[in-house]
Amino acid sequence: MAGSLNKVMLIGNLGADPEVRHFDDGGSLARLRIATSESYTDREGNRVENTEWHTVILRRGLAGVAEKYLKKGDKIFIEGSIRTRQWQDDQGNDRYNTEIRAINMTMLGAPGPGSGSANPAPPSAPAAAPVNPAPQGKSGPAPADLGGGEEDDLPF
Repeated sequence: MAGSLNKVMLIGNLGADPEVRHFDDGGSLARLRIATSESYTDREGNRVENTEWHTVILRRGLAGVAEKYLKKGDKIFIEGSIRTRQWQDDQGNDRYNTEIRAINMTMLGAPGPGSGSANPAPPSAPAAAPVNPAPQGKSGPAPADLGGGEEDDLPF
């Protein structure tokens, strides 16, 4: 296999309001704590639920959207990549922190009870233009009309 892939997609709920930092140069950064859960039935027939907590970092415009619209309990979709930071603590020990750097965020559903979101939220907030935009140019032939001349009576 040529190359590699570092891609994360999460759907989860915010465990707390976003932590937002503003910088002198006008930039901003938001840190989110997102819970994802999975459940299964063990051999004894008991339902077991495991929850994982993820730290997600939003930059620039995404940080502003998070600050304005997101509250604890909101369900969101995050797309991004994994980053591990390394530093030394006061005792000289190497420390590591693994985070998800978001490149796209979509708010899902209505705000949860007690979320405090009074403003309508935009449906999604991309961090930047798509990396691989759709090719432009000549498109294929138009699809053939498969209908029998009558309108379908669809329930939606």
